[in-house]
Amino acid sequence: MRRALIAITGLAAGTTALVVLKGGPGAGQATAGDLPAALAPVAPGGTPAPGGVTPSAAPSAPVSTKPKASTKPSATPSADRKPASRGSTRTSTAPAAPRTTTKAPKPTTRTVTGSSVRYEYGSLQVRITLSGSRIVDATAIGLPLGGQSGQRSDDVQARYSGSSGEVVAKQSANLSTVSGATYTSTAYKQSLQSALDKA
Repeated sequence: MRRALIAITGLAAGTTALVVLKGGPGAGQATAGDLPAALAPVAPGGTPAPGGVTPSAAPSAPVSTKPKASTKPSATPSADRKPASRGSTRTSTAPAAPRTTTKAPKPTTRTVTGSSVRYEYGSLQVRITLSGSRIVDATAIGLPLGGQSGQRSDDVQARYSGSSGEVVAKQSANLSTVSGATYTSTAYKQSLQSALDKA
């Protein structure tokens, strides 16, 4: 009987303490250390939970299953873009014209024949070939053949004419006279000068 009385008194005191602690204004939540061991909450397995809080009694924040609003800009075209008006012209870059490399034109080759010059042994003409303004070849036309006159003609022709003759070397009619062929040399120079004048 005595034991039952102690148990009832202890139970009443614990309940009163619990009501006072929980219900009092400004009172903090009671922890397992504040409660008597007999009133400490029990975990589902029958043993008191650490800290005196049962897993089921622990408040949990409500979990929202609602997706968060996206902060990405929408893919719709913005109002900043202005539609092209009918009268507007679109500028487009034309393809660049292909580059053409211009080489210096090759000098044209031409032939000029001097006037016919009469001299003591006949008549002759000098024909020159020019590349641009440069003499590249010279030859005498109408020289007498055979005999001493032919010999003199051959000497003058060998000295003045050809691509390696004196005319090409000096690029003028200022030639030295061939020894023993003064008349032929003089006629050659006169015809050559007239060809240079025409060129």
